[in-house]
Amino acid sequence: MIVFFRTQSKSIIGVETNAFFPDETVQKLIWLFGNAEMLEATEIPSPFIGPRREMITPWSTCAVEITQNMGIEGISRIEEFFPDDPNKANSGNFDPMLQRKYEKLDQQIFHIDKQPDDIIYIEDIAAYNKQEGLALSDEEIDYLKSVSEKMGRNLTDSEVFGFSQVNSEHCRHKIFNGKFIIDGEEKESSLFQLIKLTSKINPNKLVSAYKDNVAFIEGPRIEQFAPASGDKPDFFETKEIESVLSLKAETHNFPTTVEPFNGAATGTGGEIRDRLAGGKGSLPVAGTAIYMTSYPRTEKGRAWEENIDPRKWLYQTPEQILIKASNGASDFGNKFGQPLICGSLLTFEHVENGKKFGYDKVIMLAGGIGYANKRDALKGKPESGEKIIVLGGDNYRIGMGGGAVSSVNTGEYSSGIELNAVQRANPEMQKRVANVIRSLAESDENPIVSIHDHGAGGHLNCLSELVEETGGIIEMDKLPIGDKTLSAKEIIGNESQERMGLLCQQKDIERIERIASRERSPMYVVGETTDDMKFTFRQADGRCPIDMNLEDFFGKPPVTIMNDQTVEEIYASPEYSIENLGTYIENVLQLEAVACKDWLTNKVDRSVTGKVARQQCQGEIQLPLSDLGAIALDYRGFEGMATSIGHAPQAAMIDPAAGSILAVAETLTNIVFAPLAEGLKSVSLSANWMWPCRNPGEDARLYKAVEACSDFVCDLGINIPTGKDSLSMTQQYGSDKVLAPGTVIISAAAQVKNIRKIVSPNLAYIKGTYIYYIDFSFDTFRLGGSAFAQTLNKIGDEAPTVTDAEYFKNAFDAVQELINRGLVLAGHDISAGGMITTMLEMCFSNPEGGLEARLDKIHHSDLIKILFSENPGILIQVKHHHLVEKILDDYEIGYAIIARPIQNRKLVIEKDNFRQEFDIDALRDIWYRPSYLLDRKQSGETCAAARFENYKTQPLQFSFLPHFSGKFESLGLDPKRKEKSGLTAAIIREKGTNGEREMAYALYLAGFDVKDVHMTDLISGRETLEDVQFAVFCGGFSNSDVLGSAKGWAGGFLYNEKANKALKNFYARPDTLSLGICNGCQLMMELGLVYPEMGNEHPKMRHNTSHKFESAFVSVEIPQNKSVMFKSLSGTKLGIWVAHGEGRFELPKPESEYCIAAKYCYDEYPGNPNGSDYATAAVCSKDGRHLAMMPHLERTVFPWQNAYYPYEYRRHDVTPWMEAFVNAREWILEKRQ
Repeated sequence: MIVFFRTQSKSIIGVETNAFFPDETVQKLIWLFGNAEMLEATEIPSPFIGPRREMITPWSTCAVEITQNMGIEGISRIEEFFPDDPNKANSGNFDPMLQRKYEKLDQQIFHIDKQPDDIIYIEDIAAYNKQEGLALSDEEIDYLKSVSEKMGRNLTDSEVFGFSQVNSEHCRHKIFNGKFIIDGEEKESSLFQLIKLTSKINPNKLVSAYKDNVAFIEGPRIEQFAPASGDKPDFFETKEIESVLSLKAETHNFPTTVEPFNGAATGTGGEIRDRLAGGKGSLPVAGTAIYMTSYPRTEKGRAWEENIDPRKWLYQTPEQILIKASNGASDFGNKFGQPLICGSLLTFEHVENGKKFGYDKVIMLAGGIGYANKRDALKGKPESGEKIIVLGGDNYRIGMGGGAVSSVNTGEYSSGIELNAVQRANPEMQKRVANVIRSLAESDENPIVSIHDHGAGGHLNCLSELVEETGGIIEMDKLPIGDKTLSAKEIIGNESQERMGLLCQQKDIERIERIASRERSPMYVVGETTDDMKFTFRQADGRCPIDMNLEDFFGKPPVTIMNDQTVEEIYASPEYSIENLGTYIENVLQLEAVACKDWLTNKVDRSVTGKVARQQCQGEIQLPLSDLGAIALDYRGFEGMATSIGHAPQAAMIDPAAGSILAVAETLTNIVFAPLAEGLKSVSLSANWMWPCRNPGEDARLYKAVEACSDFVCDLGINIPTGKDSLSMTQQYGSDKVLAPGTVIISAAAQVKNIRKIVSPNLAYIKGTYIYYIDFSFDTFRLGGSAFAQTLNKIGDEAPTVTDAEYFKNAFDAVQELINRGLVLAGHDISAGGMITTMLEMCFSNPEGGLEARLDKIHHSDLIKILFSENPGILIQVKHHHLVEKILDDYEIGYAIIARPIQNRKLVIEKDNFRQEFDIDALRDIWYRPSYLLDRKQSGETCAAARFENYKTQPLQFSFLPHFSGKFESLGLDPKRKEKSGLTAAIIREKGTNGEREMAYALYLAGFDVKDVHMTDLISGRETLEDVQFAVFCGGFSNSDVLGSAKGWAGGFLYNEKANKALKNFYARPDTLSLGICNGCQLMMELGLVYPEMGNEHPKMRHNTSHKFESAFVSVEIPQNKSVMFKSLSGTKLGIWVAHGEGRFELPKPESEYCIAAKYCYDEYPGNPNGSDYATAAVCSKDGRHLAMMPHLERTVFPWQNAYYPYEYRRHDVTPWMEAFVNAREWILEKRQ
C-alpha cells in the first residue's frame, strides 16, 4: 500500500509500505517529513510531476534507509511528487528522462506491470542485434554464430548482450587497436601502439601503465594519517609509507548528451571508482572537469553565434547541458567528498566547406589524481577458490547497453534504446564503498587480491575481468535486486553505479564484513574463482543465463580496419584592423572558453579533504584564474602532486598534428608553474581522444593527430600511460549531421616537491619588477585556431605549433629553475585569448593596480598577431631581472621584457607609434558577464545579479592580533608527535560524512588523541563517549541531505536508545566541549544542542538564499564572544572556506539573544554566502562550551590550504584558526587540574 503525506511546501510524499503504521511510526514520519500531514486518502485526483515509476531514485534509497535507522520497518520506497498547475507557465516543464506526469496519485504509481523475462535463446543474432541496438559488426555476428555452432546450442540473450558490452568500441577500443590504411598505405603501427611507444621510450618513474584502471607513477615517502583499525572505534595514528601517484581521465559524452545531470554525475563517479580500483585499492583525492558544447546563446548580439542556426536539439539545449552537466558533476564530487581543482570549458560551432561542426554531441571529461601505497600498486594473481565480492548498491534497470550505445552516433537509435542508457547517481553510496576500500588499503595487511569497478557493462565487465585468468561462477540469487521485474540479462548487464568488485580469500571475509557493516556499505559474496577458464552466471534453479569459455566471451573477432583518404580542408583566415582592437578584446573576453568561470567554481567543493594546495580561484577578489590544480599528499604540506589540462580542437581542424602538439604544450605551460620533483621528467600524461570517426577524411586526421602526439611526447622525454577514446562524435538529425571537431584533451600529473612554492598568476605590485614574455613555440605568431578568429567566425589557414621539442624542454627547465630559486613572483600561460588575455587576467583578481606593456622588443610587425595568437608561451613577473636573464641565457631561451606594474588601474598597450589604454575594471566586468548570464539559471536572477554587482567590492580582509606568530612552538604544537597525550577527542561521522580526516588532523596536531567514531558505533553501543572530552560532528552530506540536511543523522540520535543515551550523557558532563562544522553544525541545530534552554524555539539551518551549493573562500571576523575556542581571537579577521547548501542561520530573535562567535565580513551575497541573519557564521552556547559553525576552519589551519594568504605572513606554520583548537586543549587541561 502507499500512504501519502502533504508537506508544508504542498508537495506529496508517497510511502510504499507492507503494513499499516502504528501511531508512534506516524509521529516519526511526520517529524522526518518536516511536520507533514498524513492524508487519509488513498488517491489524490490532481496532476503531479514525479519520478518515473520504473526508476527508484537515489533520493528514495536514502530516505528508506533513514527510516530503517529510525527503527521503522516495512517501507520499500519513498518518492516526492510536485503539483503540476496547468495554468502556470512552467506547467509540464520537466525532464522526461527522469520524470513523468501523473494525472493523479493512486495506489498504482509505483506498480510496474511486468514479470521478469525468461532466458531467451537467440536464433537470429543479426535480427536481435538490430532490435536491441547492440552495435555488433557483421564480423562479430559471424563470430558469435561460429561460437554458437561450436557450443552446439543457440546463445542466450545474456550471452549475446554480454558479448556486445564487453567487446563494444567503448570498452575494447577496437579502432585504437585496429589497422589503418590511409591513402592506400597500411600504417605500421596501431594508434594504441603509438601511444604505448611513449612509455616504452620514456618509462621514467612509471609503475603501472595500460593494464589497470589507472596509471601509477612512483611517488615520494609520505605520512599516512588513519585510524589504527576500521572495524571498530579506534584512534588515528601516523606512519610513513612509500607512495605511488595515480592519474586518470574519463569521458562520459553520450550519457551527458542524453541526460546531462546524471550523465555527468556518473561520469565523475565512474572516474573516481577507477582511481579506487587501481592495483589492490588506491585513494582518489581530487578531480578535474571539462565541458564542451555548442553555443549556449545566453544573449543576442554575438556575431559569432549567428553564423549557424540552432538545431532542433535531440534532448537538451547546450545551455541546459552546461548547467545540468556541471550541476551533476559538482553534486557528485560535493557529496562524495572529492574537491574539483582544475577544469576547462569550450563552446564552439562552425560551418564551412559544406560541413557543420559543433559539440552537439557534447564532451564531458572527468579526471583526477590520487595516490596509493606502493605495496598495493599491482593487482595480485587470482587463484581458484577465492571469493568474489560486490560492494555497493542494488541492481536497477539502469544504463542497459550504455557501452554499446556510446559506440555509435547519437540519434542513430530509437530514443527508447538511448533512454535505456540513462544513469542513476548515488554518491553517498559510493562514499560508503570507498570508505571500506580506504580502510583495507590503509591497514597493515590489505586482503584485496584484485579489484575492479562497475562501469560500462555492469557485472559483465567487472566480474569477467576479475576472473579472466581463472574462470569463475556467479550465483545469481546472491546478487542484490532493487527491481523485482529485472530479467537475468538485466540483472547481469545493468550499469547501476556505485559498485565495486573484489577478490579475496575466504579467511578475510569476516573482517571485510565487519568494516562494511560499520560503514553501512552493502556487501555480497556472489561467487568464487574456478580453474576451468569458464564464465558462468547460475540461477537458483540451476539454469545458466551465461555459461561460456572466457576465450569465447572476450572474443577473437577480426581486427577492425579503418580505410580512409586524406581530405585537405582549407579554412578562411580572419580579416582585421588595429583600429578595432578594443572591440576585438571585448568579444574575445565574452567567449565562454575565455570568460570568467565563476558560475562553475562557485558551486563545486574546492576544499574538502584539507589537502588542496591550489584550486581555481586566486587573489583578494577570488576569481578563477589558476593555471593548475595541486594537492598535498599528506598534512605536512610539502610533498604534493599537480595536475593541468590542455586542448586545441580549432587548431586541429587546420592541422591535426598541430592540434595535438598544442594540447600537450598548453598542459605543460600550465603545470610549469609548480616546482616539480624532477622537472619535466616528472610529468605523465593522459590523452583522451574524441573524434567523429567514419566520416570522410576524419580517420586519416585522427591517425595524423595521434602520430604527432606520440612523436612530440617521445621527443620531450615524457609518457602517456593512460587515456580513453570516444570515436563516435557525430550527432544525427535525420539525414543531416553535425560533427564534433576532432579533439584530444591532455591531462598532466606530476610530483611536486614543495606545494608552498607554486606560482600564482596574481600580479604582485612591487616596484622594480618586470613582466617577461617567454616563447615556448619557436614558431612565428599565427592566428589560426584562436579565440580571436572564432569571434570573427573564422578558423584560419595557419595554426601555430612547437617547431623544436628540444627548445621547448629547455624553456620548461629554465622556468623550473627560476621557480626553484624563488625568482618568479607571478606567472600565467598564454592560451585561449592570447597574450592580451593573459595580461588582463594577471590584473583581474587584484582590487587595484595595472600594467604598462611596451611590445617593441617583440620583433613582429603585426600587433594583432602578437596580442591574440595562441602560440605556447608564458608571462612571468620577476625580481632580480639581471639574474633571471643570465639563467635564461644559459639555457639559450629567447625572452623579452614586455611590461611593468603601474599604480593606475589601466592596461596600456604600446608598440612603435601605437598607444592605447584600457580600463581593467570595465573589461573585467565584460569578462565576468557570461558567468552571470549562466549563473542566473542556477542561482536565480536576484543572487546572480548580486554576485555580479558585489564580486569586485568584497575583497578578502585579514587582520591578525599582535600576539600571533604563526609558529608551531608558540602554540605548543609538535607535528612529529607519536605518543598519546591522554586528551581524547572524537570525530563523529555518519554515512555521507566526508570532512572527517582534515578535522581529525587539526585535532591531532593540537595535541588530542583522536578517536574515529561512526554512528553505527553509537547505535550498537560499541562506543559510549564516556572517555571523550571533545566531540566534533564533521562536515559532509549525511544521507545525501535527503529530507533536509542532518535530518536523517538527527533521527539516528533521536530514535536509537544507545546513541541517544551516549549523546545526553556527554552533554550532561561539565568537562566536555563540542564542535559542529557544516553538516555537524546542521545536526547540532536540528537537535537543539546549542541553546537547549530555547526548547522548540531553538534556531534552525535553512537553504542558502541561492538555493544551491555555495563554495567560496570568504572573510569572517571574530567579535567579542564567550566561546572557549574563539574568545582569544576576538578582533581577528580571517579567510575561511565555505562549502554547503543549507548554511543559512535563521535567527528570528534579536541578535543579543544569540552568542554569535563568527560573522561574515560582508552582509550582502556572496560575501555572506548563504544569507544568514546578522551575517552569522558561527554560534556558541551561553557557557561557550558548544560551538556550531558553517565554514570549515579545519580546512584553513595551514597557510597553504588558504585560497589566499597575505604575503607578509608567508612564513607562518599555521593560521590563527589553529589557535582555536589549542584553546580547546588548554581548557580541557585546566578542567583536569
